[in-house]
Amino acid sequence: MGARPKKKKEALKLRLYIAGNAPNSLRAIENLRAYCAEKLFDGHELEIVDLLKDPSRALEDGIIVTPTLIKLSPLPAQRVIGNLSDVSKLTLSLGGS
Repeated sequence: MGARPKKKKEALKLRLYIAGNAPNSLRAIENLRAYCAEKLFDGHELEIVDLLKDPSRALEDGIIVTPTLIKLSPLPAQRVIGNLSDVSKLTLSLGGS
């Protein structure tokens, strides 16, 4: 019996919706970047969407509150609302341990 090839682990894709330089938005960016640097290293892709610059994205993507983080992949998709200061909630939502 031959060994099965390992499936390549799907990269973590994240999208963070913010509202300009609002304090909670800035805190969310800072908290998420620190979390990614500490826990994820290079194994992720992060898109930051400023809804003040691109308000149509809020409607298109169903965002009603900022900051909101969406884990796009791997599935299942998850949403985390707030400044992302709760590391255990963030880890649980991103599928980490």
